[in-house]
Amino acid sequence: MDAMVEHLELSAIVPGDTVLGTLPVHVAAAVCERGARYFHLSMDIPATRRGTELSAEDMRTFGARLEEYVITKLIKRESV
Repeated sequence: MDAMVEHLELSAIVPGDTVLGTLPVHVAAAVCERGARYFHLSMDIPATRRGTELSAEDMRTFGARLEEYVITKLIKRESV
């Protein structure tokens, strides 16, 4: 089932799921750890446009693309 969410609940991710988005690296690693595929929405946004709303045309101009990543946390450390 496809779903668009504003906040990803990791507990809802199951092996074989596909997640598309712009997640922080530790969340993307958790997605991969749960057996899902992660595709990052990558763009080459100039500094003057960062943090602003982008139209579909802006996204095309900045080379929007979905790139698959497999992210693995190498060392598990205790919280500080």
